[in-house]
Formats: sequence, C-alpha cells, structure tokens
Amino acid sequence: MTDTPAARLAAFLDELEGARRGREVTLVVVTKLHPASLVRELAEAGHRHFGESRHPESRDKAVELEGLGLTWHFVGQLQRKKARQVARYADVLHSIDSDELVEALEGGEPGDERPVRDALVQINLTDDPDRGGVAPARLDALAERVAASPALRLRGVMAVAPLGEEPARAFERLAALAERVRAIDPAADWISAGMSGDWREALDHGATHLRIGTAITGNRATGL
Repeated sequence: MTDTPAARLAAFLDELEGARRGREVTLVVVTKLHPASLVRELAEAGHRHFGESRHPESRDKAVELEGLGLTWHFVGQLQRKKARQVARYADVLHSIDSDELVEALEGGEPGDERPVRDALVQINLTDDPDRGGVAPARLDALAERVAASPALRLRGVMAVAPLGEEPARAFERLAALAERVRAIDPAADWISAGMSGDWREALDHGATHLRIGTAITGNRATGL
C-alpha cells in the first residue's frame, strides 16, 4: 500500500477496529505543523475530526477548509488572551485548566456572539505545577465552574501520560478522576487520552477520544 496519510489513516482505523471492542471511539487526527492540503486529503478519505494546537495556524486552516464539514479540536494549551479567538472556529476545547480561562471565554464585547463550545477539563497527572492542566485536588471545583458556564458545555476530561511513567498507570488514575466529573454531570463522559505511542493503554482505561498525530500524518513539516 502506498505510504500516504490516507493510507496510514486506513491502516490505523483497521487497528482501532480490532482494539476498541465495540466501543464508540472518536479519532482526532492531530495535524499541527502540517499544511491544509494534508487535512484536505484526509477529509477526502472520509475523516472529519482534526486536532490543532497553535493559533493562528489552526484558524487559517479552519478558514481555508470551511465548507468541508470538519470538526476542529483545539488540543494545545489555550492562552487566555487568545481564548475567545480560538473559540470562534474550534468546536471542541480540550484544555480548560483554570477559572481564569473560563472567564476569558465568557468575556467579550457586546454582540460578540460565539457558539457554546464542547469543553474538556485538562488534568495535570504530574507533580509539576508548571505543566498544563488542573491539579486533581482542584478538579471538582473547576468541573463545576465549566458546567455552570454559559460559554461551555462540559464533556469530560483530557490528559497526557507523564514521561517516565507507565501510560497504563497514568490512564488508570485518569479513569478514576473522570468518574468524579461524571458525578458532577453524567453527560460528561468523554475521556481524551492516548497518542501515537500509548493509545492502546488509553483505550484499555476508557478513552473515548484518541489524539493521533505522526502515526497517520508522518513527520511534521517545518515551514509553517
């Protein structure tokens, strides 16, 4: 089979079909630092969910590919000063990690209408407070804040497995934390976890959304 993004997508979907054991799983193909033409190729192959983490690169792709019926997931750290701009084109925000970020998303000028966005609370699974995500001790309070926000729709949690730790152990902790969020809102049942190197472990611990980059897109471009 030709080694193209579309071919790698098909191969990954075959692997996923055998691993998901009948569960519904959303594959988010992470296309940061790749051109819009790659996204278009995958869209022509039938894929609709794409992840980006850099603004304005992600905005430009969303504008260029408007009309293809794509769902854009913003999976990177969301800066408060850019949050409202990102919310104009990103359908799902995976990295809500502070009250201040929620407040920024709720702000804006009168008449500055934005759709309510699906939101995931990002959890920091490390002991480093400088890493992205809310500390587990503050998870419940932030989830309640998101659930009450007129700008957001609480969907669940997101996390990255820490370097140097077995992914299965990290995702086991994440699954337990996700249960706390579901206790706040039973509809918040998404778990965004798992990347190209650890997606099987994430699936084993209840991941509903996989964020897959190089396994499908290949090495990243450097000219963007």
